[in-house]
Amino acid sequence: MGNSYAGQLKSARFEEALHNSIEASLRCSSVVPRPIFSQLYLDPDQPPFLPEDVKPKVEELDKELVHRYTQNGSLDFSNNQTVNEMEDEEEDEDMSDSSSPPIPYSQKPAPEGSCTTDGFCQAGKDLRLVSLCMEQIDIPAGFLLVGAKSPNLPEHILVCAVDKRFLPDDHGKNALLGFSGNCIGCGERGFRYFTEFSNHINLKLTTQPKKQKHLKYYLVRSSQGVLSKGPLICWKECRSRQSSAASYSAKPNSSVSPSTTPESGRANGYKSGFTQTDSSVFSPAKSSSAVNLSGTQDLSRNKNIVKPLALSVQLVGKTFATAPLTLRTSDVSNGNSSGGRNSTLSSTFSRPVPHSASPSLGCVSGDQASMSSSGPPKKRHRGWSPGSPVPPPGLVVPVPTIRPLARTEPLLSVPVPQSMLTGILQPHPISAGETVIVPENLLNNSGVRPVILIGYGTLPYFYGNVGDIVVSPLLVNCYKIPQLENKDLDLLGLTGSQLLSVENMILLTIQYLVRLGPDQIPLREEFEQIMLKAMQEFTLRERSLQMSAQSSSVSPGQLPWLARLITSVSRDLVHVVVTQNSLAEGISETLRSLTEMKHQQRLPDYVVAICASKNRGNEFCVVVLGQYQSRALAESMLTTSEFLKEISYELITGKVSFLASHFKNTSLGDDLDKLLEKMQQQRGDNVVIPFNGDVNECVSSQEAAAMVSTQDSDLDIDTFQIYQPQLTVARKLLSQVCAIADSGNQSLDLGHFSKVDFIIIVPRSEVLVQQTLQRIRQSGVLIDLGLEENGTAYQRAEKYVVRLDSEIQTKFEVFMKRVKQNPYTLFVLVHDNAHVDLTSAISSSLSHGEPSHGLADRVINCREVTEAFNLLVLQVSSFPYILQTQQSRINSNNEVHWIQFDNVEEMGREEKLYFGLNEYSKSLQWGITSPLLRCDETFEKMVNTLLERYPRLHSMVIRCYLLIQQYSEALMALTTMASLRDHSTPETLSIMDDLITSPGKNKKGCGHMLIIRVPSVQLAMLAKERLQEVRDKLGLQYRFEILLGNPASELAVAKPFVTRLKAWRGNEQEDWVPRTYQDLEGLPCIVILTGKDTLGETFPRSLKYCDLRLIDSSYLTRTALEQEVGLACCYVSKEVIRGPIVALDLSEKEHEKVNISENDSDELLIDLERPQSNSSAVTGTSGSIAENGVSSSSAADKSQKQPACLNFQNVAVSSVDESTSLRFTAGETLKQECDSLGTQMASSTTSKLSSSAVARTFRWPSQSVKECKTLHAALPRIVILSKAAYCLLGSQKSGHLPSSSSLLPHADVSWLSSLRPLLHKDMNGAEQSLYYRQWTTARQHHADYNNQSETAGSRSFHPRRLLLTGPPQVGKTGSYLQFLRILFRMLIRLLEVDVYDEEEINTNSTESSEITQSSNDHWPDIEVFSKITFDLTVHDPKYASVSPVYTEQVSRVKQEANKETKAEQPRKRETVSMMLTKYSAYNTFHHCEQCHQYMDINPAAQMTDSTLHAFTFSSSMLGEEVQLHFIIPKSKENHFVFSKQGKHLESMRLPLVSDKQNLNAVKSPIFTPSSGRHEHGLLNLYHAMEGINHLHLLVVKEYEMPLYRKYWPNHIMLVLPGMFNNAGVGAARFLIKELSYHNLELERNRLEELGVKRQCVWPFIVVMDDSCVLWNIHSVQEQSSQSVEPGSTSKNVSLKSVLQHIEATPKIIHYAILGIQKWNSKLNSRKSKPAFSRCHVHDFILLNIDLTQNVQYDLNRYFCEDVDFNLRTNSSGLLICRFNNFSLMKKHIQVGGQRDFAIKPKIMVSESMAPIMPLQYVCAPDSEHTLLAAPAQFLLEKFLQHATYKLFPKAIHNFKNPVLAIDCYLNIGPEVAICYVSSRPHSINVNCEGVFFSGLLLYLCDSFVGADLLKKFKFLKGATLCVICQDRSSLRQTIVRLELEDEWHFRLRDEFQTANSIDDKPLYFLTGRHI
Repeated sequence: MGNSYAGQLKSARFEEALHNSIEASLRCSSVVPRPIFSQLYLDPDQPPFLPEDVKPKVEELDKELVHRYTQNGSLDFSNNQTVNEMEDEEEDEDMSDSSSPPIPYSQKPAPEGSCTTDGFCQAGKDLRLVSLCMEQIDIPAGFLLVGAKSPNLPEHILVCAVDKRFLPDDHGKNALLGFSGNCIGCGERGFRYFTEFSNHINLKLTTQPKKQKHLKYYLVRSSQGVLSKGPLICWKECRSRQSSAASYSAKPNSSVSPSTTPESGRANGYKSGFTQTDSSVFSPAKSSSAVNLSGTQDLSRNKNIVKPLALSVQLVGKTFATAPLTLRTSDVSNGNSSGGRNSTLSSTFSRPVPHSASPSLGCVSGDQASMSSSGPPKKRHRGWSPGSPVPPPGLVVPVPTIRPLARTEPLLSVPVPQSMLTGILQPHPISAGETVIVPENLLNNSGVRPVILIGYGTLPYFYGNVGDIVVSPLLVNCYKIPQLENKDLDLLGLTGSQLLSVENMILLTIQYLVRLGPDQIPLREEFEQIMLKAMQEFTLRERSLQMSAQSSSVSPGQLPWLARLITSVSRDLVHVVVTQNSLAEGISETLRSLTEMKHQQRLPDYVVAICASKNRGNEFCVVVLGQYQSRALAESMLTTSEFLKEISYELITGKVSFLASHFKNTSLGDDLDKLLEKMQQQRGDNVVIPFNGDVNECVSSQEAAAMVSTQDSDLDIDTFQIYQPQLTVARKLLSQVCAIADSGNQSLDLGHFSKVDFIIIVPRSEVLVQQTLQRIRQSGVLIDLGLEENGTAYQRAEKYVVRLDSEIQTKFEVFMKRVKQNPYTLFVLVHDNAHVDLTSAISSSLSHGEPSHGLADRVINCREVTEAFNLLVLQVSSFPYILQTQQSRINSNNEVHWIQFDNVEEMGREEKLYFGLNEYSKSLQWGITSPLLRCDETFEKMVNTLLERYPRLHSMVIRCYLLIQQYSEALMALTTMASLRDHSTPETLSIMDDLITSPGKNKKGCGHMLIIRVPSVQLAMLAKERLQEVRDKLGLQYRFEILLGNPASELAVAKPFVTRLKAWRGNEQEDWVPRTYQDLEGLPCIVILTGKDTLGETFPRSLKYCDLRLIDSSYLTRTALEQEVGLACCYVSKEVIRGPIVALDLSEKEHEKVNISENDSDELLIDLERPQSNSSAVTGTSGSIAENGVSSSSAADKSQKQPACLNFQNVAVSSVDESTSLRFTAGETLKQECDSLGTQMASSTTSKLSSSAVARTFRWPSQSVKECKTLHAALPRIVILSKAAYCLLGSQKSGHLPSSSSLLPHADVSWLSSLRPLLHKDMNGAEQSLYYRQWTTARQHHADYNNQSETAGSRSFHPRRLLLTGPPQVGKTGSYLQFLRILFRMLIRLLEVDVYDEEEINTNSTESSEITQSSNDHWPDIEVFSKITFDLTVHDPKYASVSPVYTEQVSRVKQEANKETKAEQPRKRETVSMMLTKYSAYNTFHHCEQCHQYMDINPAAQMTDSTLHAFTFSSSMLGEEVQLHFIIPKSKENHFVFSKQGKHLESMRLPLVSDKQNLNAVKSPIFTPSSGRHEHGLLNLYHAMEGINHLHLLVVKEYEMPLYRKYWPNHIMLVLPGMFNNAGVGAARFLIKELSYHNLELERNRLEELGVKRQCVWPFIVVMDDSCVLWNIHSVQEQSSQSVEPGSTSKNVSLKSVLQHIEATPKIIHYAILGIQKWNSKLNSRKSKPAFSRCHVHDFILLNIDLTQNVQYDLNRYFCEDVDFNLRTNSSGLLICRFNNFSLMKKHIQVGGQRDFAIKPKIMVSESMAPIMPLQYVCAPDSEHTLLAAPAQFLLEKFLQHATYKLFPKAIHNFKNPVLAIDCYLNIGPEVAICYVSSRPHSINVNCEGVFFSGLLLYLCDSFVGADLLKKFKFLKGATLCVICQDRSSLRQTIVRLELEDEWHFRLRDEFQTANSIDDKPLYFLTGRHI
């Protein structure tokens, strides 16, 4: 791209020309090249140098831009020629003469015996980078390692060493000609020719070897020493840098890339720009299936230079030809339009040289490239040098053929790069009929740049003035019917895939075009649905007629007639041209008619050119001629970045000067500037009063500046609050994180972390950064997470928010360092607005685009992030579609979608409801006169007129200039020049009127905000300057502020307005300035919001208007369009959204009551009962925009205490029509005011407004607060759209989603297939995600593009990545901050445990034992201990509501009758949270490195590694044999003894009493009965046992065994027989004890044979609950002089140490049960207890099964089985000892355990039955009572707990006279004491002398209970009896045997049974009364 200043010879330019000349002469075989000097100076057609064309202003402007794009600053304004070279790969350059066929390059055969494998040198050494990346390679000084590309190995780079003198410098200059290189494989040195070297390294080229072409990259070593691909070698400037054409006269080349996507989207789908395609990403067969071309461009007489719009062509086909040239834009500035271009086609151009094969047969290119090219032909051996400024003599734009192909492979296949060894195909000569010569001055003459929509068949070649046409592939993919899999076809309701004939496609296309309105453009998505419907109909017809689909096809002869018939209804807007030979004829004819058109003549919008050729079949294309349509189509082909560059280019080159001069005058023709000057002079020093006064009141500027506003107590300063939906979503996020942790792929171990830290990455927006910081500060999350101290958190917050700009790399490295250094902290990387700029780092490094490009990819997807095990990535987006492609990195299960409320009722108590995109669309059906979404028709008409006048300017420039004028004139009209009123659109006028009058209505100066969205920064700055100038000259500078909302800079608010904001807030610091838009709450202002995207900034509730009139057909993707309208989304008051009827008429009383309509329809209605302020009211002339708009003032409601974290309060415009008689409910005065206002407005029918209406200001009626409440509603914003956007958002036909949702979701993705189902209205976020994941694919420059693994179709999800999606402004930030908070709480909770913290009960009734032992003893002394009496009283707090055991102390307690509690409500037990320690027992949710072998089976080993063993023994108690099953994992078999023969289980090994205490073992086997707690039971004792080997058996019920086995595969299971599936805990304990005793006997027998005495075998087992979590040791502190009371300290110890301590008790075998006390928080502060107590022990016991052989657990029991067992043991004279220096903490587990049965009737009568009361658990025998499905024993125990009043009335609250219970303890309610007496001889019982019992309870009594025994006891008169037996006969026998009838009186009706069926063996009982 040389300097081309005429006559100047720059040294660099000279060197380059010299090099090229020498190189060409070396290569050239026939023609002598032109001498170098003639190249530089004597170009014959060099246009004269015109100094007047170089605008001095432009000269200054260019510097920055040129440097940005070209790096060497050489740009020629003299004749607006910039040379933009095309990539070498884009054409074959090595033909000897372009007019002769190409000569294939034949490679010299390799020497005999040498290696010819690709990737290896001829010596057989590997040269591939992947193999050598870790090698140390020695290279000589002055040499560099570079990477070469072989066409046969696309994915590999070959490493070479090359002398750096032969490589270019950074600017692509100064490379010496020739070559010098070494082979680093075999070490051979001194290759002097690249040809020779390429043979040696087996490049196997099909073209002349050239170092420029095949040496691609520098290779660099990373910090780890790995050799990797570095920057591209910059062979010439524009290889890797964008040419200056990017900003000047020609459209830059777009990347040309064969893509895997069968898709065409916008102009190359991405930035115009990098011509250096990255070979590692793209296929190496650099033939591209898309060609770049851009035509030349004339300068019209007015020097209105335009950059031609890119032409884009989509190609299909095996080969195509392209001309060997790069077209230059030769804008001849002196008006000499011939410029040498209308000469006939010279021989140089007569034949295009064929391009190599398209990558794969039938594969459609994906992103079509915009076809722009410039510069002369690059034949170096002939013609001009690359930098030459000579225009080409003639121009050919080859547009390749598009032919229907017989497909041999599916269209959707990935292209396979084919080797180029097949030779080059011969070019076809082009017949004259195949070419189209684009007429000169086409655009100038017709004002239209035609767009040619590629249809079906071969497009001709275009010659001549190709800059004036655009080729668009918009619909091309619709005509290629893709091959789909059968399941997809079935889904779509199709059979075969080739269902439509070409004729049918043509007719459908014409029909579609005819149907389009005058202001609509063809939409690909819309047409695809039409094609799909047509196919479905054909399929249906085919099925019904049972014949082929061809029957419905159209014959070629009928086609022209049918086509014309369809167009006949189009009012001449669609024409059909039918030709016989080729499409070229039809196109030429159309273009010719365009140039010859008369000025008044009406053009058709579309011409369909059909070629009905005999030999080729029908072909067609569409030429779009409509003024609006052609421009909109051409502009919609550009991506946002491209059209913004286009606009900046137009502004910089001064092309807009004509437009600017047009707008210098007002609509009345006066000079605007002069008018304003005049007004300023008239005004003098006075300005309009800032507030609290009319616009006509003036004060001096000093006075205005000094006016102070009052504090606004109504102003809702945002205090941060989390609302219910945010909480719900935060919890959903948390549960998803838990799901990742539980997923079993070991990607997240939550138990590992004890802290949460985070970083939030936001796009480049200063305001967004400040807004996020504000949220972080207000939410207090830093303090809650313990990251910062209270004082410093405010300053430190900044380190947690990082924006994606050039500094991110360093900040991010600091963050990643923190991540690596803190492995126990879980870091959360929040990527907010994750959809913005998600381009891949690779493509952006080549494109030199915006600085933010590719940064997100570099940060979020970098290796450190994906591999850090302690880092979660949370991507947050309102428009997540770009993240939901086939290549998505986020698992669809890890998406969390905002909760959707289907109706208002579900929102429940929320004060405000979200008003989003769907609500805006629905609001169009509300039928109110001033809708929320509007289209300014008048404005659109003005725009269209201007567009016709200025065809070369981008429409956004024109719209912007017009908008500036509209606002300027509206301001003038409303202040000084009323005559301008008619020339402003009513929409603009009412907005401005509202803006400038609202501050005048109050003493505070509050007003509304208006946003004008101007995406181009240059246009926005222009708009701001212009509007500010008009405002200031009109004296409104203190009335409202004008701000530029530029993401790159901070908010700059003028000082008076800052003062006003501070005054409202009242308590801000001196230096406070507004940093976010929300800080501007209440400020009357215009914000001109600029930037490519809107970035999620939140606006204040005073935002009332969003002007989106600039957002038009350039925004044709769902994300682009929706994020613009997203600005207006907000929360509104609930009253706004109502049923249709309610809104129209509500009486006052109803108004207070009804918030929600009872109407079922989901229609929403805006509440029309809003107050009206009669600021101006303008009645427009056209109906749809008749703006009777009256704005209502927005004042926040004091009484409404909702903090506005999400409430955006703004007041919508509403209007009153005379015709609609509305009732206003907020007081009669208001009603009258509004009525009068309504009539007044209606009367002003002209568009002028009566001045009286303006003068009369309407004040809020200051009535009661109650009425005011209805006035201060937060209302939706009003959005003014362009026509194009309005059509897409407003077209809610028959309940579809807004049609914006069917658009391509994002410019960076493409549709996978043109045949796909429609996106439905009722699809929620998750379903939409799955739809996009199935049907869209990432384009080449998308960050996810490379996320495809080698195996087809599979992709790698990042396991720790989540996506939070929710509509814009719904409160996602608050939600994820709350998520961080609850995540931290959960991690702490994972490290914490809720343990019971309850003091012992009944302590007062215990009399301290006289014999105490020193509390410092470690073990009890058996002599002393056996003398202590047993404390019968139960102290365990879990038994607080059971019957106390009678002792003499209990009898003295007076029990109050009022202590009676409702037994139905189980009391809530006290718990306290404790940190887990290294000695805790854990459930299945704990994972850590140490215990994972203990927990998990080795993945290699299977479940079958456990063996099942039956173990049978006879039980005397059960009177039968019992068969238990053991499941024993292989690793635990050492604990058991098996028979030698058949692996039969014989016994479980037991140690000896005499074994020395081994520190690494405990002797006792541990049994844990567990039920319903397979996940939550604390069965992992690894840490509690300090990792030592121990024997732990889980005792489980048969039906639960599979679950326990799944969760605890490494545990030994003891499975109870099936008969005990419904049994209680008594059965488990009974069987544990029976089994253990039987095993003890077996072990004694076994060891006896080995000479061990029987009594030496260890007789203890541990029985512990599955909720024991922590164990503590309490040591007594000696009393010192300081402390008043002695206390004790406690520390956490392991279960191992507790067991080892207890097992070391001297003479331990003389104790029956040993246990420890239950922990509570008062233990340490209490007076010191004796070290050992003889009392009840529970939950954790060492049980001596030898001593207790004859004491059994009651196997039928569900409750209190341990109290019962303890009492039996004690009465047998055995010792029970509790160690008080240890305590046990029990975890509160909410599931499983001894939960009650859900008691249901055996036969369900109906679902909704009343609950069954405990008294219904029993019934009279043989009665008709409802029988229950529950065990008899359970029903009995529950009945006894609740039936005390019925059974033992005398005993209630009468502890002196307890109930006598023989041989059993049953809970009969806390009001009754039970006296336990054992019937066994020699048993120890409580002294009952002199006690009169109030009742007798006999429960399943055995033969030890006799009549004599009972006669010993005395009973009160009227005492009651309850005898319980197994069946009726035993009941009668018992009564007879015990001679009960002597003393007790029975009645027949006193016999009962439990309410079971006979099958369930009910229990029977009889009650009686003492005589």
